Amino acid sequence: QVQLVESGGGVVQAGGSLRLSCAAAGSIVSINAMGWYRQGPGKQREQVAITRLGTPRYADSVKGRFTISRDNAKNAVYLEMNSLKPEDTAVYYCNAEVRTSQESSRVYAYWGQGTQVTVPS
Repeated sequence: QVQLVESGGGVVQAGGSLRLSCAAAGSIVSINAMGWYRQGPGKQREQVAITRLGTPRYADSVKGRFTISRDNAKNAVYLEMNSLKPEDTAVYYCNAEVRTSQESSRVYAYWGQGTQVTVPS
C-alpha cells in the first residue's frame, strides 16, 4: 500500500503564491510519474501538471505560472503556484503512478487526500 500526503494549501490573495508538497510512502519500488490534479466547485477533476521521466507537462491554464518539480530521493513532488487567480480555487490532489512489486512491472495509481487552495475574487 502507498500513501500520499499533501500539504501547503491555504487562502491567498489574487496575484500571490503558494507551494504545494506531496510525499509518497509505503511499498514503493519505483514511481513512474507524479502529478497534480484539481477539482474546482462544480467542475470535474482536471490535470494541472505532471512530471514523467523528468519531463513536465502543464495544463494550458497554468503554463507560465505553475512549476512542478520532483525530489526522487524523497518520493516527493511539489507545485509552485505563482500569479494565482480566483479561477485557480480548487481542491488540489497529488497523484503517483507507483510500481509496488519487484516481481511485477505493473503500476498502480494512488491519490492524496486533497488540499484546498482558495483565491478570493
